[in-house]
Amino acid sequence: MSYLEYTVKHVPSGARKILFLNWPLALLLASVAGIGFLMLYSVAGGTFSTWAEPQAKRFAVGFLLMILVAMVPIWFWRSMAGVAYGVSVLLLLAVEFFGSVGMGAQRWIDLGFMRLQPSELMKITLVMALAAYYDALPQKRTSRPLWVILPLILIFLPTALVLRQPDLGTAILLLTAGGGLMFVAGVHWAYFAAVVTAAVGLVTAVFQSRGTPWQLLKDYQYRRIDTFLDPSQDPLGAGYHITQSKIALGSGGWTGRGFMQGTQSRLNFLPEKHTDFIFTTLAEEFGFVGGFTLLALYALIILFCVTSALMNRDRFSNLLILGIALNFFLFFAVNMSMVMGLAPVVGVPLPLVSYGGSAMLVLMLAFGLVQSAHVHRPR
Repeated sequence: MSYLEYTVKHVPSGARKILFLNWPLALLLASVAGIGFLMLYSVAGGTFSTWAEPQAKRFAVGFLLMILVAMVPIWFWRSMAGVAYGVSVLLLLAVEFFGSVGMGAQRWIDLGFMRLQPSELMKITLVMALAAYYDALPQKRTSRPLWVILPLILIFLPTALVLRQPDLGTAILLLTAGGGLMFVAGVHWAYFAAVVTAAVGLVTAVFQSRGTPWQLLKDYQYRRIDTFLDPSQDPLGAGYHITQSKIALGSGGWTGRGFMQGTQSRLNFLPEKHTDFIFTTLAEEFGFVGGFTLLALYALIILFCVTSALMNRDRFSNLLILGIALNFFLFFAVNMSMVMGLAPVVGVPLPLVSYGGSAMLVLMLAFGLVQSAHVHRPR
């Protein structure tokens, strides 16, 4: 009998579950978070207490939360999917009446010890609800029109509430992640073709409504679109963010200027350098090599999640893991596209790297669900 077999056999069942955690995935998460601490230390001018220390404490709490969630059987989380979704919707409604305002948007609930952003929680509970729905639904009914309506309601309800805050970036993520999970669950491609056609019509309506009484977006959101299409129109105003971001990205070259040597961030040319635009600081200081390394770590996290999903014969667990992996991919793909000028600036943070409490804790909760599905999979 090998040492591992002996250990698994003789360790108490509660502690034994820790041995079955997907530890490579956990180490990858810690590695990415470590890069985040390093960059937050840099953008604070060599001060650990400003942003890096609070972020490290949040990650420690989040890592413990991930392990605790992983210890709970996955069937419990399946039974709680509807409750979790309902609570998230109620929290989004509470934002309408009691939410605190920051940077012109009403997105947070002040809990005293932290500010909770319910839209971050909704990204995960929506995946849970859809996974539970398709787990209970017979495969042959997946594409029937009657059974497509409920998941669409589950997606559109929180999306509408998030748009009212307004938070266009999160609304797009909810729509994309929800639609992606429906596709993975087996909904016929014809529905998605219809959605793409409708999306083209919606985009046309958005541009046609500008300056009219029925304008569909806020003025600042239209300015973001203008900036995306041509940042040089207003390089010192609406185009300032993306212009400085591109300067920082380009000045990094292959290997970067060196740790804490980035001029754009050190001289405060780069706005939101500790949140949405932190990737540009990384690229300026460590160049293409640093940016590619972070992207490779993200890709490995996705790979481990997809592998875990394919190994899992439980349909709810399979869909849950794939939905969370898709959410995680959208997070970093949209952020990196945004700071490189490939997508409009929509305020999506870089996962585990950007400074933020709600995003960090909710993301670790999500990976706790991934770990729970991995630990309790049929063997």
